[in-house]
Amino acid sequence: MTPVTRQEVLGLYRKIFRIAKKWQSASGQVEETLKEKDYIKKEAKTLFRKNKDVTDPKLIKQCIEECEARIEIGLHYNIPYPRPIHLPPMGLAHKQGRTFRQQEKLRKISKPIYLKSHDEIS
Repeated sequence: MTPVTRQEVLGLYRKIFRIAKKWQSASGQVEETLKEKDYIKKEAKTLFRKNKDVTDPKLIKQCIEECEARIEIGLHYNIPYPRPIHLPPMGLAHKQGRTFRQQEKLRKISKPIYLKSHDEIS
């Protein structure tokens, strides 16, 4: 990891914790706010620790882009959780056969960048 990339990653990590410190839930309830703050911190720690050994520059750039996208979406919609994706047509195909394999392929292709790591840790 180059020094510039390292600074960028650490800057994102600090930015996430500053956001968590100032976070207010959309409902305005104290317990909801605390729950969302805890989720933001826990999610950041989990994903950053999971990716700490990544050395491929392309993969690092992809992780940085995902992080930035999740930050922007969370701030815009005031929801810390990843937004769900819409299923492609025939999204509820049978669990076997060619149709199911095609649906799995479509889901992988249509998955937005901000959800790439979500299924890996959930």
